[in-house]
Amino acid sequence: MPNVLRKAWEEYLSPFLQRPKRLQVAALCYRMSDGGKKVLLVTSRDTGRWVIPKGWPMDGKNAPEAAMQEAWEEAGVHKGQIDGEAIGHYDYDKELKSGLPVPVETLVYKVEVSEMREDFPEASERERRWVSPEEAANMVREPQLQKLLREM
Repeated sequence: MPNVLRKAWEEYLSPFLQRPKRLQVAALCYRMSDGGKKVLLVTSRDTGRWVIPKGWPMDGKNAPEAAMQEAWEEAGVHKGQIDGEAIGHYDYDKELKSGLPVPVETLVYKVEVSEMREDFPEASERERRWVSPEEAANMVREPQLQKLLREM
């Protein structure tokens, strides 16, 4: 009987109690250098951990445009070529200001960076660093994002 209850919980009841995933968009910014491909990471404002620029969808912008806007605001990417199709996604739990965790699915768009600025909206709140895709994969926490980085 316990197996029947566990199966009922896992397959039928638990999914009804989970909060629906919210959507974010992210920019996986990269450039070519003498040492090969480099990826841009920034620190999160609240935890200081390494992430790629990301945020909520924006009114009046499609997903790639919103991802590019986040790359500007969070990392100073002034010009770049963004792919129109997401290369993948990763999931994580975002803690809202209320302290409530919300599951988030983040669509990832590749951006080939051609111009950066030192003065950008969140410059005083974040660090940014260019690293190899492998090093970036070791710096971020989300397994699905690690996989996307390693596949670059």
